Amino acid sequence: MISFLIMLIAAYLIGAIPTGVVLTRLFGTADIRKAGSGNIGATNVYRVAGKKLGILTLIGDALKGALPVLIAMKLMALGDAQVGAVAAAAFIGHCYPVYLGFKGGKGVATALGIYLVLSPLAVLGAFAVFALVLWKWRYVSLSSISAAAAIPLLVYFIEGNLELVVTSLFIGLVVILRHHQNIQRLLSGSENQFKA
Repeated sequence: MISFLIMLIAAYLIGAIPTGVVLTRLFGTADIRKAGSGNIGATNVYRVAGKKLGILTLIGDALKGALPVLIAMKLMALGDAQVGAVAAAAFIGHCYPVYLGFKGGKGVATALGIYLVLSPLAVLGAFAVFALVLWKWRYVSLSSISAAAAIPLLVYFIEGNLELVVTSLFIGLVVILRHHQNIQRLLSGSENQFKA
């Protein structure tokens, strides 16, 4: 029980590492929180600091989700409910990082890392949804929201695991709620479209 609690805390602290902020500071770019949309995630880093840092931020944020879940599953051999809790802790760490006064990102890349471990096939399905929506409407936010909504259903049909479905519902809901400003801009027609 104590080791599980330590793992939860460690997962949160790993998830809370602000990859985008760290990278943009290391490479001398302006504070990402004060540029572009002000978000610390890969999309804003891509727009403000360029393709390379955007991709590195995406990879770093995904690793923050994948590593704690891998440790919980492979090294600690925790049950599905506990693994789900570890995944949720890493995800919440990214969204509400203690290092930045609990003002973090929207969680999409960290959720990607989590699901690459929990259900790779669900990731393929969610990526298909993301890519289709992005191709059709050119909004990263709408694509992310659509993929987040699809993930619980994909996990249910692919894994058939109730504990992981509950975790997926939680993560998907938080991702959508974290996009509330994007949703308002989408409805008003003022959201920025993605340009490759």
